[in-house]
Amino acid sequence: MKAQAPTAYGQGLSSQARNLHWLLTNLVDEVPGIRSVAVVSSDGLLLLSSDPDRVDEAAAGPGGGDGPRGSSADLATIVSGLGSLTNGAAKLMDGGPVKQTMITMDEGSVFVMAISDGSLLGVHATPDCDMNVIAYHMALFVGRAGHVLTPELRSELRKSMENVQ
Repeated sequence: MKAQAPTAYGQGLSSQARNLHWLLTNLVDEVPGIRSVAVVSSDGLLLLSSDPDRVDEAAAGPGGGDGPRGSSADLATIVSGLGSLTNGAAKLMDGGPVKQTMITMDEGSVFVMAISDGSLLGVHATPDCDMNVIAYHMALFVGRAGHVLTPELRSELRKSMENVQ
């Protein structure tokens, strides 16, 4: 299942927020094999999603039909946990900041890349994806998004995600 590009939930936002939505849409549309994309703040909150219409469904949990497996809400939870785990491991090993984490599975892959101030970009991809292409495009996104992801913009993006739910 191909990820959906964000649509209406990006309306009414600042130009910087709209630019980040555009970057995410471009990532989803241009890179084959991407199932879901999530940008997560340092405190684990979903800031941007490739499928915002499914965020509320996934948050419904077991009582709400389990939500869609692999949605951006699920991915945000996984990305936040992986970020915490890998950062803890890096500290224990005196390895410095974590730049990228990749998990390959029989039925897909998960990529996590640091953006700025603890924010993370997560991608859930198909098993036949080109990992180099995905990692390259993630690095482009991080390079373009990192300098604009200020505390004010993160707050604006959080509020826009709350309005979707």
